[in-house]
Amino acid sequence: MMWLPAAAAGLGLGTGLLLIFGSLTSERASSARQRRASRRIRTLLDQAGHQNLPVSAPVTATALSALAGFAAVYTLTRTGPVALCFALFASALPWVVLRWQASRRREALAEVWPDVVDHLRSAIRSGLSLPEGLMELGRAGPEPLREPFADFSRDWRSGMAMGPALARLKDRLADPVGDRIIMALQITRELGGTDLGRLLGTLADVLRENARTRSELRARQSWTVNGARIAVAAPWFVVLLLATRPEAAEAYRGPAGMAVLGAGLLVSVICYRIMLRIGALPREERVLV
Repeated sequence: MMWLPAAAAGLGLGTGLLLIFGSLTSERASSARQRRASRRIRTLLDQAGHQNLPVSAPVTATALSALAGFAAVYTLTRTGPVALCFALFASALPWVVLRWQASRRREALAEVWPDVVDHLRSAIRSGLSLPEGLMELGRAGPEPLREPFADFSRDWRSGMAMGPALARLKDRLADPVGDRIIMALQITRELGGTDLGRLLGTLADVLRENARTRSELRARQSWTVNGARIAVAAPWFVVLLLATRPEAAEAYRGPAGMAVLGAGLLVSVICYRIMLRIGALPREERVLV
């Protein structure tokens, strides 16, 4: 029995070390997840054109939207479960708006990128240096892209090196096409070469054809997306109308009513995601960030 104290001490030491290692590992994993989530939110804000908004802004807007949705529906129906469902819908509103803005910005940029490439190609052929051609885009380029190139102009004139200035321009543009253009400019500047004008001309032709094709596909795809939204919204509009009646509101407060609402919420979310996935167009990803 002399081995019992030693075994207990060893077991306690091993358990303590295991707990310490587990806490450190969980902290690292949690920190990594937070960094990934923060990066995704930052990317979404940049793609929507809100480079100056902090990462905490959408999170705050989500909480405020949920609170406002709950208060509004509860005031109207006096039914907690129904108000909670609409609070969940309201909490998704800031993210829906951000994704809509990012989509609209991508569509707007897709139409002007060929003009940007042509402008840059003409500037280089006329004898301007690469920084001068980029700065000229901030003054006479397409309107949606003047601000990022004007910021590049300020960075360059303040004495920033070309590499960091191009990297900051790429972050401000936050667009897959912009990534490819900036990467081509960086490679040409670092390695040299005389085919930049030909490369830009080919890229402009490809971008125009791609924009034309995607425009036709979006016109055909819009009915699928609108149909998905109507199919999800219509039943919940009926629920809201029914909940304004005292007898229906009382039914929703019971266990059976809450189960119906929960099942409906789950089915609505799953079906909406499936319909959007089926009707979604392939989206270019930013792989050079």
